Amino acid sequence: MLFRRFALLLTVMALALTAAPARAAEPVTGFRAVDITGNGGVVLKANVIAPTASGRHPAVVLPSSWGLNDAEYLAQAKVLAGRGYVVVSYTPRGWWFSGGRIDTAGPKDMADLSLVIDWTIANTATDPARIGAAGISYGAGISLLGAAHDARIRAVGVLSGWTDLVASLYADQTRHRQSSGLLQLAAQLVGRPSDELTAMLADFNANRDVDRVMAWARVRSASTYLDRINANGPAVLIANAWGDSFFPPNQLAGFYQGLTGPKRLELRPGDHAIAELTGVLGLPNEVWTSLYAWLDEHLDGGAPTGPNPVQVTPLNAATETYPSWPALTGSTRRYGLGAIRTLDGTGLLGGNPSTGWSKTLPTDRDTVAAGGVVLLTNGASAITGQQPQIWLPFVDRSRAGVWAAERPSSAQRIRGVPRAHLEISGSAAGGTLVAYLYDLDPLGNAKLITHAPATWTANGDVDLDLWATAYDLPAGHSLTLVVDTVDPLYYDENDPNETITIGGGSYLDIPLR
Repeated sequence: MLFRRFALLLTVMALALTAAPARAAEPVTGFRAVDITGNGGVVLKANVIAPTASGRHPAVVLPSSWGLNDAEYLAQAKVLAGRGYVVVSYTPRGWWFSGGRIDTAGPKDMADLSLVIDWTIANTATDPARIGAAGISYGAGISLLGAAHDARIRAVGVLSGWTDLVASLYADQTRHRQSSGLLQLAAQLVGRPSDELTAMLADFNANRDVDRVMAWARVRSASTYLDRINANGPAVLIANAWGDSFFPPNQLAGFYQGLTGPKRLELRPGDHAIAELTGVLGLPNEVWTSLYAWLDEHLDGGAPTGPNPVQVTPLNAATETYPSWPALTGSTRRYGLGAIRTLDGTGLLGGNPSTGWSKTLPTDRDTVAAGGVVLLTNGASAITGQQPQIWLPFVDRSRAGVWAAERPSSAQRIRGVPRAHLEISGSAAGGTLVAYLYDLDPLGNAKLITHAPATWTANGDVDLDLWATAYDLPAGHSLTLVVDTVDPLYYDENDPNETITIGGGSYLDIPLR
């Protein structure tokens, strides 16, 4: 309890010292702490900031992020209140001083959100027909799921959120080690995990009772309720990062395509919750600016956000807009994987898939090729503008397969989801591989464009979707694929001292603009 109080004090002090609130368009009330009764009588800690002007106002409910509390949004609540919104921020059950135990955006959290909306309508000057919900990470997931369960939510801001918790935990059948570990640590430090959550994390880490864990995760996935969300018709803004190590962008793009109501998708460089961070500290921030415009348009009669609802900022280029997600990709080019050369241990990436060759990898040997460290690697890249980089000659060819394409005379604009098809055999019936796509310059420096793991249970074909990306490969640089069997970001399902063989017929499909 002492740790929680001290951490809460630090949170409030940091916001007070670093926040540079924008000049309010309207006078607002001060910060007011309130208790809201949630499902089963659980007390939820919350705060309210609102315009002082008379009349009814649109409202925004902000559930706090995993591991944080309702003080998280203080700076942004002031800004939104100054724009004419009643803002109610609250700490979900099981966290900090809110009662109950962590429900992980489950049925109890959904009931809580509806009761927070009830309280907001009953105790503030809120217009019941103009209610929005938004948040970062856990708050984003609760808000989006809430739009399926409560039709009063007319606009949603999903900032670094998820749409498919099964994919977040088991993408391409591979368990995500570092991200799940951090979530578990936060819950133990500043939360009260439910018995259910503790059991699910134990099963996940031990790789047992997978069907039960997936069933639990589906209940907490907006994709499960897509039809219900479409029936309710809220306006949904999804803003995320290309390198989000908790919720990679592929699930978000697929969910976005399935929405039939007003929708917008924005993808930027960075990692989980990094793009929104300066806004939380009260500094100008383009993600929060987009949220203002979205809420204004759909709750307060603001100007339309424009005809191109898909906005992407490539990893190394200026922001672009498109009318739809498929419009991001103009064509797909297939690069066959060729035989490995004896001289440099590298194969040709390009041309038609060829046969008559193979590359054998050990199952328990890592290389310098890596997806990085959760939050830190891609977060630093967003700040510096530089992608994670290795020197390709340092990749041990006895532990990895390396294929490099010929150097093009003009830049190539990669836009969308690269896909690898690998012909697999080996001494084990199943296993895990990790594929990395690099931009290789003439000096051997390789910048990471995207990556993804894949796990399978029987030898044969492995089809792997790498994380969606947008990247301009410069003229004279080589598109390079590295495949190995170990990455600290993920649990692998490889038996020790075994081998995995990649064979002829393998290829890589690159989406180009």
